[in-house]
Amino acid sequence: MTETIFAADVAALDAADPLAPFRERFQLREGLIYLDGNSLGALPKMTGDRLAEVIDTEWGEGLITSWLGAEWSTAPRRIGDKIGRLLGAKPGEIVAADSTSVNIFKALTAALSLRHERPVILSEASNFPTDVYMMQGIEAFSGGRVKAVTVAPDAVLDALNDDVAVLLLTQVHYKSGRVRDMAAITRAAHDAGALVVWDLSHSAGAIPVDLNGANADFAIGCGYKFLNGGPGAPAYLFAASRHHAATPVLSGWFGHARPFAFEEDYDPAAGIERFQCGTPPMLGLSALEVGVDLMLEADMAEIRRKSLALGDLFIEHMQPLCDTYGFKLASVRDHAERGSQVAYAHPQGYQIVQALKEFDVIADFRAPDILRFGLTPLYLSYRDILETVERLETVCATRAWDKPQYHRRAAVT
Repeated sequence: MTETIFAADVAALDAADPLAPFRERFQLREGLIYLDGNSLGALPKMTGDRLAEVIDTEWGEGLITSWLGAEWSTAPRRIGDKIGRLLGAKPGEIVAADSTSVNIFKALTAALSLRHERPVILSEASNFPTDVYMMQGIEAFSGGRVKAVTVAPDAVLDALNDDVAVLLLTQVHYKSGRVRDMAAITRAAHDAGALVVWDLSHSAGAIPVDLNGANADFAIGCGYKFLNGGPGAPAYLFAASRHHAATPVLSGWFGHARPFAFEEDYDPAAGIERFQCGTPPMLGLSALEVGVDLMLEADMAEIRRKSLALGDLFIEHMQPLCDTYGFKLASVRDHAERGSQVAYAHPQGYQIVQALKEFDVIADFRAPDILRFGLTPLYLSYRDILETVERLETVCATRAWDKPQYHRRAAVT
């Protein structure tokens, strides 16, 4: 259907694509269409060589001397500064460390320490679960002094009042891909006397971000999605330089001003280093740095332009399947409000995503009924989008999704 009408146009788009050469920098099997880079990015080919160097030379030969000789001890700050170049942060405002969840805890408690007279952490009810879980954990640990409050997504700004210490929001929603206006929301929160923690897990490497341009307070994000840092890659934390006096609740030894003085009392480092906790995980950080370096080679404006074009193409060619098979677009069409993914709702969403794997298409599913297609411009072609729709149509037309094994939910979806 789509190939006959649009093959020539798509071939021309792919031939003129300035990002096309990046696909060869990733380890992707021929014929596979990978649309889950918004959950786990593909493997950069250089990552294996870099990890072999860390293991064989830096660890195997250098041993403990590599904390200085191979600059392991300064890796969190060095990699954080590189991530900062993608996110509009100044040097010394981002550190690569820990997990997303741990960094949410650190950022929220730091913000609470700056607004200690206010008891409320506010978020939207449909936020990614770990964000809300961390809010609830802080509430439980505080013995009720801190309140975790969630409201409907459209009611967030109206809920800002004199009790709100910190607002926690995800810039690009993990299900719909909807983009929030960081600058406008931050301004509204500041007008209400609150600080904001932004979750950039679906933003970094996917859309242009300007933390300082938006006057952001804190931000966190993971390293394993669009940054291609590998499964469970270290995360990162941004703290605007004006907030570096905040006292971290997780006062680990690498956040100490003099960690190797081994002093008995905690004295936080003067800058972003105070937001570190334990010993840097060098294997994970080394893999993450490869992914970040690769991303820094690309033009973010071109990444965004192609991402939106891929999304428009997907939405256009999915319309007949919506009419025939009952898919419902769950993403917005407006470019200003759409991240680097397209989502559809369907009652058999889980089964369809599983069946697509038979046809060499990997997407993902988010309960209760969302099929999510990540758009990663560095290794996706325009032809991949048309081919995905064609294979999806085959899955539906042949009811390939209705096999018994696809009706049993796996532990990981």
